[in-house]
Amino acid sequence: MSALRRARRVLVRVALIGSLILVVGALALTLWLGLRDAHWLEADPYGSLALADGVLGRAVELGEGFEAVIADTDDGPQLRITHGPQLIWSSVPGRAFVAAARGVAELHDARGMASVDDDIDGRCVDQRVDRVAPLRADRPGIIEGTLDCGGTPWPYRVVLAARGDRRLTFDIALAIGDDRAPNRVVLVKQSAPDEGFFGFGESFTHLDLKGRDLPIVVSEQGIGRGLQPLTLGADLTADGAGGSWATTYVAMPWYLTSTMQGFALEEDVVSRFDLRRPDAAVVSLLAPRMRGSFYRGATPLALIEAYTAVAGRMKALPEWIHRGAVIGMQGGTERVRAIGSALKAADTPVAAFWLQDWVGQRKTSFGKQLWWSWTLDRSHYPGWEGLVSDLAAEGARVMTYVNPFLVDAAGRGDGARDLFGEARDAGYLVRDADGGPYMITNTSFSAGLLDLTHPEGRAWFLDVLADEVLAAGASGWMADFGEGLPFDGVLHDPQVDPAAFHNAYPAEWAALNREAIRRAGREGDAVFFTRAGYRTSPTHSTLFWLGDQLVSWDRRDGLHSALIGLLSGGMSGLSLNHADIGGYTTITHPIRDYHRSVELHQRWAEMAAFTVVYRTHEGNRPDMNAQFHHPEVIDHFAAMARLHRCWMPYRAGLMAEAEARGWPVVRHMWLHHPTLPGARALDRQFMVGRDVIVAPVLEPGADAVPVVLPDDGWQHLWSGERFDAGQHTVPAPIGQPAVFTRIGAAVAEQLGACPVVAGGG
Repeated sequence: MSALRRARRVLVRVALIGSLILVVGALALTLWLGLRDAHWLEADPYGSLALADGVLGRAVELGEGFEAVIADTDDGPQLRITHGPQLIWSSVPGRAFVAAARGVAELHDARGMASVDDDIDGRCVDQRVDRVAPLRADRPGIIEGTLDCGGTPWPYRVVLAARGDRRLTFDIALAIGDDRAPNRVVLVKQSAPDEGFFGFGESFTHLDLKGRDLPIVVSEQGIGRGLQPLTLGADLTADGAGGSWATTYVAMPWYLTSTMQGFALEEDVVSRFDLRRPDAAVVSLLAPRMRGSFYRGATPLALIEAYTAVAGRMKALPEWIHRGAVIGMQGGTERVRAIGSALKAADTPVAAFWLQDWVGQRKTSFGKQLWWSWTLDRSHYPGWEGLVSDLAAEGARVMTYVNPFLVDAAGRGDGARDLFGEARDAGYLVRDADGGPYMITNTSFSAGLLDLTHPEGRAWFLDVLADEVLAAGASGWMADFGEGLPFDGVLHDPQVDPAAFHNAYPAEWAALNREAIRRAGREGDAVFFTRAGYRTSPTHSTLFWLGDQLVSWDRRDGLHSALIGLLSGGMSGLSLNHADIGGYTTITHPIRDYHRSVELHQRWAEMAAFTVVYRTHEGNRPDMNAQFHHPEVIDHFAAMARLHRCWMPYRAGLMAEAEARGWPVVRHMWLHHPTLPGARALDRQFMVGRDVIVAPVLEPGADAVPVVLPDDGWQHLWSGERFDAGQHTVPAPIGQPAVFTRIGAAVAEQLGACPVVAGGG
């Protein structure tokens, strides 16, 4: 046996042993998490509810038709908030609806992965209500009493106020007396075992979160997110970078339920929604004061409309970005020209070339990454102005890339402007405890983070966006990151707690980018797309994308997870959203490779053809992935780009709805058909507006898919066959995804006449 063959056998054995260790470790970790959850289930967060004389049965008018009453039930007193016949919110009969605790939180952040451990050393679970009364005309409802904290009574106050007839605000405050005072507020809602909970920002693995415990903290989404042994490997080798089903770029303390109740916190500090109990939903906040709103609506779409009227709504995108594909690629001027010619030869409509490496490329342990210094690398893109001009003559814009980090770009070697040095010397970066820039590890390098509490720093970066990005001819950019503010960073504004600002940072980052295009007079023309978000992000972001999915098929971190993220995000105000076609994260490993296949690229492109923007990404290891311009892919990619362009008029109407009402372009079936049996569980198909249903292929090798049609009168896009309500299995060969249009709808004519559908390619 040769030395080479012996070496190969040793490597195979090592890989097999390593795989076994990872699998066993993953199982042990899963078991430990299950035991930990069981332990927390034993800790009852809500105790008894006692009432003073005269409280039971007293109704308080809150204005605009809202009313609060502590009613008598067979199981004990219950707080009910109603609007006419509709129940807006209710407590568990006989149990406390306000509780408190004292704790010390350990907030962890590494490479953008955030986690929260809260050490509770005192609970206040028994509640007494002493008064339910009107307060005054502008804030008419008040509930006061005490919480029993181990024999010590601590006062609390709940103030309820109507803000129109669809929103009721609440403000729960604990009296702060000394160091023993509780510093955690808990609010407990009655919940039936079969009540569904949706929203929460972007949830990538589960749509209905009843039965789960969800921290609301903005974070990197992770690599694998529970897909084993990949996740465990990432956790062990990269500071917990594997993530879990709960980790997400967009975390929002908002839900809507299958009982048509809406609820949102209006706080930035970390919160937790514990939905594991069959009879209750428990919301806790790492602060002694909790503010938020109850929302009223007869349908899921009405609840989304009410919520987004407060949280913010996204505006319609400019017409140019809908003319074709947004081509994400790298490689320099000549490569862009060459691939542009290939796309033209394949009759591919192109809206823009998104050139993220306009700042130059660097090789890291993760693959090909960028120089995070936001100036043009002319050695990488010689003749840049001519390239921008020539692409414009072909009808294509140029988009670039920016994030809030800055690195020392001396290694780029072109003598360009030193933005890192400027920001460091002026004090515009988040600082560490020693007063220097807080250098945050990414992969093989570290970077400083822009301090968004620094007014001069914000103004300086606005000038960077104007002078270096927009002045270079960009019509938009990826405004990446936003989730990585360290909990222990030191900010310019001493009144701002970084542990609270962590969640707010991505919304402020989006606001800064929005201000840049507004100052340049490009509002309604320039487009930036963000991945991280919090409560008010839809007000500021022009477009969202779903972040860095694995180049796989699964619902943990792959194609299916992107669909689930689209659906949950749409229920949370992210009305204009899309994904990298084919995913992003590419892994080469002795146990298993995750490389993008031709089939995965094709199926992802088919789903993307029915989202608001059709955009590619090469991934972190482009040479290992099937790409849109490869000979075996380009014709299919071009056909789906043409299909995407064909429903532009319908898309324009849906974006107008998004701007006016907050409704998403891509919608879960339940939003339009809440009474359809089983609709809440459908996460393998989606609606585009009310008149298109798409069931993408989510497994390799499949050529047919199941689809549920909610009512009669649907037409199969490719065959023209008419279908009635019910579940059907329909063919879905590559190039013909399962798409149905409502008979008689305008979009049916638009898609039916599309050359791709009509047989003209």
